[in-house]
Amino acid sequence: MPGWLQSLLTSEWAYVVLFGVFVLEGAMLMYFVPSELLVPGSLALLGHGPDELLPLLGVAVLGATVGQVALFTVARRAGREYLLQNRWFRVSERTLTRFDGWFDRWGGYAVAGSNAMLFTRGMLTVPAGLASMDRKRFVALSALGTLVFESALAALYVFGVDVLW
Repeated sequence: MPGWLQSLLTSEWAYVVLFGVFVLEGAMLMYFVPSELLVPGSLALLGHGPDELLPLLGVAVLGATVGQVALFTVARRAGREYLLQNRWFRVSERTLTRFDGWFDRWGGYAVAGSNAMLFTRGMLTVPAGLASMDRKRFVALSALGTLVFESALAALYVFGVDVLW
């Protein structure tokens, strides 16, 4: 790891930087880093005691939720065609249609469920926005699913590290 990055992540700015990373992840703009590695990687860099774990989970949930609300808002205001025509939104029509079906079938609870599952994080954000779901309900369900997901990853890392070492 470059020295400048290491010093940044060990400074008082570490959580601000991580907040920005989680906002990008929540908005589905972090294609080069799997979301499943963000919390474990952050714990590896910062440590995994209670003094690091709880603030990191707070930053992860808040940041990812802010990013998802931004994407939700774009979907709600700009619409499906706008998203599908933009290169930064790398979800195909076919995939979006599949997740539209999930949302139609299970409603808002699919937002929390998909945020708590591997490989589907955030995929119900766009269908929720397109369906004009209530913003407060979206925020609550998005944050709940993200909390479950990030907590599970943190637990796997913490208990896995303790078992391995």
